[in-house]
Amino acid sequence: MSNSHAKTGKTARPENRRPNQLRPVSFHRHFTHHAGGSVIATFGRTKVLCTAMIEKGVPDWLKGKGVGWLTAEYAMLPSSTVGRKRRDGAKPDGRSVEIQRLIGRVLRAVVALDRVGENTIFVDCDVLQADGGTRTAAITGAYVALRDAASAAMKSGLLVRDPIIGQAGAVSVGIVRGVPMLDLDYSEDSVADVDMNVAMLSNGRFIELQATGEENTFSRSELDAMLALASTGIRRLHRLQKEALAG
Repeated sequence: MSNSHAKTGKTARPENRRPNQLRPVSFHRHFTHHAGGSVIATFGRTKVLCTAMIEKGVPDWLKGKGVGWLTAEYAMLPSSTVGRKRRDGAKPDGRSVEIQRLIGRVLRAVVALDRVGENTIFVDCDVLQADGGTRTAAITGAYVALRDAASAAMKSGLLVRDPIIGQAGAVSVGIVRGVPMLDLDYSEDSVADVDMNVAMLSNGRFIELQATGEENTFSRSELDAMLALASTGIRRLHRLQKEALAG
């Protein structure tokens, strides 16, 4: 396998996006009635329903310690893909488990669990329609849902202090036909030489990086180029999150 990428110059993208351009992104808040926070996060044709609910009680290993917990679940609905996806049974598939653990790790980075009391924050991300970047859309939308759920819990008296201590967003980047690109859709992700998911705080510190040479290896300079694209893209997502929450 070659260690170098053919430089192709300009590479056409769907909707003629520039390499550093996000897909159209939106957050439709208060989508469901019962959850403290619920958001449809839309990244192009990818749509994820993200909900956050806070309930009394913690896992057994945290009982009596005066701190709370945050846990996440992720699933793709049967009609979210071109061919019907079978529902996860009692045991979710490995990919779903990996992604829900990722979502939980990222969101716990922006929550002060000692302010949650002995309560659990449940975050659920259900992919309604998949066209690449579902895990990063889930993280970015889940933050908005989490922010709303925390506000609702403070209003109801379930929480005394705001537990949200940071802002998190995530985006995919990759190298497609030798060109670093931001926010890959499925047509790009499926042929990418390198695929990377980045989660970052609003202060520029990274929470998690997942980079894989799918069809090739990659250099330090290519890694730096992808990180630069991701940082710029996530800063834009942070602005969009704030605008949505202010609406």
